[in-house]
Amino acid sequence: MTSRRRRTRTTLTSVLVVLALAVGGYALHSAGVLAPDADAAPAPTAATDAPTITTKPGAPGTTRASRPATDAQDAATARALLARLPVKGKAPATGYDRVGDFGTAWLDVDQNGCDTRNDVLARDLTAVTRRGPCTVLTGALVSPYTGATIHFVRGDTTSTLVQIDHVVALENAWRTGAQRLSQADREALANDPENLFAVDGRSNSQKGSGDAATWLPADRSFRCTYIEHQVTVKTKYHLWVTPAERDAMAGILEHC
Repeated sequence: MTSRRRRTRTTLTSVLVVLALAVGGYALHSAGVLAPDADAAPAPTAATDAPTITTKPGAPGTTRASRPATDAQDAATARALLARLPVKGKAPATGYDRVGDFGTAWLDVDQNGCDTRNDVLARDLTAVTRRGPCTVLTGALVSPYTGATIHFVRGDTTSTLVQIDHVVALENAWRTGAQRLSQADREALANDPENLFAVDGRSNSQKGSGDAATWLPADRSFRCTYIEHQVTVKTKYHLWVTPAERDAMAGILEHC
């Protein structure tokens, strides 16, 4: 998590500079943020320099005043980005196909020789054991959505206890702008580490394709991080938010 924090601080500095330039009249597209008249814009590609927010969960009962300064900066950046996301209703889910639209689960989009599921398990679990360089066999996960510890053991009946959640659910992404993305960009979204957490299977099943207006992590101390990641991903891939989703996100971020 420490290395992720260092990357966050560097990225947030860049974001703040870009936002300052925007006030001076520069185009928001240089920050990877879609212009308000999104319907008139050509189909975009994923912004490679979009801001990345990778905050740590706070302790239970953490208040805005007691959070570390860097966490408060992450929340401020997320609020600024949220204010610039287009707001409109969801498109129909007609034609949505997880594999056809977002690629097989899981791909090796970073070409490191390991599929995305094993990459995320290795990142989020501790005491990991592997078979070969990639396949995670065992490990321990503190689910960010509940705070519960799960002992992961790969197997036909045990692997599903730990699942990989898309922070912005893929069906939600499809209905809020991903239909306009290229296949390559949709596959990148589905395998983007910023959009993925290893979590307890029950939470992942409960969430389904829900957005912030219909589902939030049970562990309240993680909700700021969760929403910050959602805003980052929606900004990076030029997606929009619904009015209810925007209001729910803003309500969480206001207390971060």
